[in-house]
Amino acid sequence: MRWDAQALRPATAGNTAGNTAGNASAAAPAVDALLPLAGLVRSVSTPEFAGVTFHEVTAKSVLNKVAAGSRMPFEWTVNPYRGCSHACVYCFARKSHTYLDFDAGLDFDSQVVVKINAAEVLRKELAKPSWGHHHVALGTNTDPYQRAEGRYQLMPGIISALADSGTPLSILTKGTLLARDIPLLKHAAAQVPVGIGISLAMTDEQLAEAVEPGTPGPRARLKLVSRLREAGLPCGVMAMPILPWLSDSDEALDSLFGSLAAAGATGVTAGALYLKPGTREWFMQWIAARHPELAGRYRRLYGTGSYASKEYREWLAGRIRYFKARHGFSGSHGFSHRDLAQDPREEEAQYPAGSMPEAGAGPGRTTGLRGTAANAGRGGHASSEDSAQPTLF
Repeated sequence: MRWDAQALRPATAGNTAGNTAGNASAAAPAVDALLPLAGLVRSVSTPEFAGVTFHEVTAKSVLNKVAAGSRMPFEWTVNPYRGCSHACVYCFARKSHTYLDFDAGLDFDSQVVVKINAAEVLRKELAKPSWGHHHVALGTNTDPYQRAEGRYQLMPGIISALADSGTPLSILTKGTLLARDIPLLKHAAAQVPVGIGISLAMTDEQLAEAVEPGTPGPRARLKLVSRLREAGLPCGVMAMPILPWLSDSDEALDSLFGSLAAAGATGVTAGALYLKPGTREWFMQWIAARHPELAGRYRRLYGTGSYASKEYREWLAGRIRYFKARHGFSGSHGFSHRDLAQDPREEEAQYPAGSMPEAGAGPGRTTGLRGTAANAGRGGHASSEDSAQPTLF
C-alpha cells in the first residue's frame, strides 16, 4: 500500500521535499501540521506499522556535537530517527522525546520522527572545509535500524557519505536489518575505520519480548553477531541493561556471555539498569503491572536516584568479571568495573572492543579483530565466590 494514501495530513502540490534513496515519495510541506515540528513534511500512519505514526521532516543539519565535558568516546553523532518502535521499556533516551512536545512513554514508542533528507544534508556538511573528519557515532540516541529503516533506507546513504568523506564511523543497534548493509559496511571499512556494536543483554526470549517488544529476539541478534564476524567486520556487544532479579542470575549471565563467545563477539561490556527521569516513570509503571512482587524492591534499590545502590553494583560487577573470564572475555577491551562504585556514570561511556573505530587506524582497518572470545581459552581464573546477592537489597 502506498504511503501517500496513508498521510494523516496530505501534502499540497509543488515545492517538493528531498527523497531518501528514492524510497520516500516526494511530498510538499504539510498543511495544518499536527505538531509544531520544524521542517514537517507530512505525518503518516499505515497498517504495516499498526499503532505507529511517522512524522517525516526535512532537517537543516544532522551532525550533532556532543556536549562539552561528556564522557562519551566520540564528539559527533547522527540520529536519523527520533523515537523508536523497538519500544524498550528501559530505554534511556525516552526523555529526549519530550523536547519535541511528545511524552516519554507511549509517544516515544509510537510517534517516530524521520529525517528524510538526512543523507543529503550530511554529505553537504561533511564536504565543508571546516569538517575535521572526526569519528561520527550512529545509534547513540535511538536505533538507526529500527523497523522503519526498511521503508526509508536512510542508513546506506549515511554510511556512504561518511566513508566517501574519509570520516570514521560506528554503529550501535539492536536491529537485524543491519545485515542488509554488510556489503556496504565492508566497502566502508576499506575506506575508513569502522566500529559496530550490537545491544544484547539477555538470552531469555520471553523476557526480551516483554521488555523489548519491538526488537528482533536474542537468537536473531546472536546470528547477526556471527554474520558480521564471518564477514570480517568487528562486532562488540553492549550487554546492558542487566535487570535486577530478572536477568542477573548466574544462569542468565552464564548463558549470555557463553552465547556471545560462541557467536564470536569481539568484546563485551555489561552493567546494571539505569533509571533516569523519563525512563524511571515508564519502567516503574511496567514493573508494577508485570512484576508487582518486584516493585518495592526496585524502589528500595534505586531510591530517588538513577542508579542502583553501590552494594548491588559492586556485587554485579563481580559476577560480570567472573563470567567474562569464564567465557574468554577477560582480555577484551571495554568496561573493567574498576571505578564503578565511585562514579557509575563512567559505565555509560564504556564501549566494547570492536564497537568503536580504532584510534589512528588507517583505511581498511577495522577494530578489535584480535583476541576475541572465540579465540581465547575457556575457564578463566575468576572466583565463583560471593555469587549470592547481598540480602540488603
